[in-house]
Amino acid sequence: MRRTRRARRAATTARGLAILLAGAGVTHFLRPRVYDGIVPEALPTRATTIGSGVAEVAVAAALAVPRTRRIGGFAAAALFVAVFPANLKMARDLLDDPRSQRRMRVAALLRLPLQVPLVRWGLRVGMDTRP
Repeated sequence: MRRTRRARRAATTARGLAILLAGAGVTHFLRPRVYDGIVPEALPTRATTIGSGVAEVAVAAALAVPRTRRIGGFAAAALFVAVFPANLKMARDLLDDPRSQRRMRVAALLRLPLQVPLVRWGLRVGMDTRP
């Protein structure tokens, strides 16, 4: 059966998203202290860091498998929404810290609107993949 252009695009973009999420997820285990610092105070720090790493790797795996790609796309979009408070905390902490480097503050602020295309990327994979 011939694959449609839309299905090919979904497969290609899903692979890219899977690589991004797998890499980010693995760094949660290799360098957890980096992520511990951006966990909102209301959440248990290390458990949240490890849990979000597990979630990123699991979503990456779902995206990599054609049978689970559709749900993986929607899960990726939800994950990007879920981690937004951590990105917001990181930006706020850097802005409040007079010792933080200007480039770090700028990067943290620029990362906030980046969540929008990431959410859209996940939604696109979910919508373009046939059930």
